[in-house]
Amino acid sequence: MLIKVLGPGCKNCQTLEKNVREALSRLELDADVEKVTEYADIMAHGVMSTPGLVIDGDVVSYGRVPSPGQIVELIQSR
Repeated sequence: MLIKVLGPGCKNCQTLEKNVREALSRLELDADVEKVTEYADIMAHGVMSTPGLVIDGDVVSYGRVPSPGQIVELIQSR
């Protein structure tokens, strides 16, 4: 599983990365978590409002910071 956190490194982006890692810990999953900070790469995903969350190539959230519980649900629905 590849999870990308899209954003320039702002506080919300950092919080999203922390929440992703917490969700993975709750699920006892090992996944690659990649930070994408270049605007061209972020826009290539069609995300215009950060932070964005991409799971296995699909944008599942943008413009908000889902809680660890919400991220667990997003991962489980895959």
